[in-house]
Amino acid sequence: MSLQPCDSLWRASAPAAPTLTALEQDLEVDVAIVGGGFTGLSAALHLAKFGVSVALVEAAEVGFGGSGRNVGLANAGLWLEPNDLDRQLGPEAGRALYDALAVAPDYVFGLIEEYNIECEATRNGTLHCGVGKAGLTQLKRRCEQMQQRGAPVELLNTADAQARIGSDKFNSALFDPRAGTIQPLGYARGLAHAAVKEGAQLFDQSPVENITPDGESWVVKTAKGSLKAERVILATNAYGEYGVKNEARKFVPIFYSQLATKPLTEEQLKVVLPNKEGCWDTCTVMSSFRMDQQGRLVFGGMGGEKHYHASWASQRVKELWPVLSKVEWEFSWTGKIAYSEDHLPHCQQLQRGLFSVAGYSGRGIGPGTIMGKELAEWFTGRRDSLSAPMTTLRDIPLREVKRMFYEVGAHTYHVGQRTHVLD
Repeated sequence: MSLQPCDSLWRASAPAAPTLTALEQDLEVDVAIVGGGFTGLSAALHLAKFGVSVALVEAAEVGFGGSGRNVGLANAGLWLEPNDLDRQLGPEAGRALYDALAVAPDYVFGLIEEYNIECEATRNGTLHCGVGKAGLTQLKRRCEQMQQRGAPVELLNTADAQARIGSDKFNSALFDPRAGTIQPLGYARGLAHAAVKEGAQLFDQSPVENITPDGESWVVKTAKGSLKAERVILATNAYGEYGVKNEARKFVPIFYSQLATKPLTEEQLKVVLPNKEGCWDTCTVMSSFRMDQQGRLVFGGMGGEKHYHASWASQRVKELWPVLSKVEWEFSWTGKIAYSEDHLPHCQQLQRGLFSVAGYSGRGIGPGTIMGKELAEWFTGRRDSLSAPMTTLRDIPLREVKRMFYEVGAHTYHVGQRTHVLD
């Protein structure tokens, strides 16, 4: 399987990562980390900051996986509605996880400020955009549940939502002022710079060949080197095929594709997302849309068929914003989301000292950053437990069939939208 990076807008516009090399020596550290995404980098940064010796190996380059390919919405919370979260975990554990992730945007934007991370940080909130009666009902329910837990969210009426989005195809929007947008690869690379600054050792181009026990420790083996550590964090999420294939079976990989236009004109920018909130809709097969700081519209949807996705996206964008009658795409890329069966992130202790964190189900920026920080705090005795469930997950039966179900479902849904059938 190729380890070549994708030609995304984010890769074309992100500041450079720190200069790293492949692991070509045998090192002993307190904690070894596999995976250079948000979770792994956050854990490396915080462990090093706490004085723990830590080394991280990445199969390709920092931010190679979902961390460098995603939409870049720094949101609070999870996809699950708060009441569903309580039903799955119980009120006490559900509230603990909810509260931890409610402040995730504060922590993300705080790190960006603390370490001067260049990642187009724009904290103008996000809009969850309502489509049809079902969408409006869902947003009313979400708004009520979130407000009951103290969230400063607001349900916008049709006129206000349409003005903020710049489209008459939505009947409402749930505005969350805590959230914002970032350049996700820029953020990942910034976390890498911060981790190095704090003393973490990072290595790229170092796919893991195996992880084996050695007495009270573990040995993470790459082609030309190894890391020996008492604790190992597997932080590969949807890209677990590189060195940790067994963990990849516990999540369904869902493809998500995005396209970015050429910079819009001043007239178009006055209409399309004039306040530059990050957005996603309530449709059965979700779409996302946001602006970058150069005035490009970034539009995404589930599914991995690039040619067909571009055709659907072009028609959908023209339908949403007639002012964009001539859509010119400048970038197109695809990434993978690790969907857990319960749509919750999980930290598993696979064996003593061997941990795996994954399952962000499409919302990795805040949760990934928080989970990395919490692991560092837990390992150093600064907290008694993690906010996410500590559950040993089973392999998902018929995983490939379920992946195809999502892919075919997205394709079929896009066909319906091309024939003007909306949710």
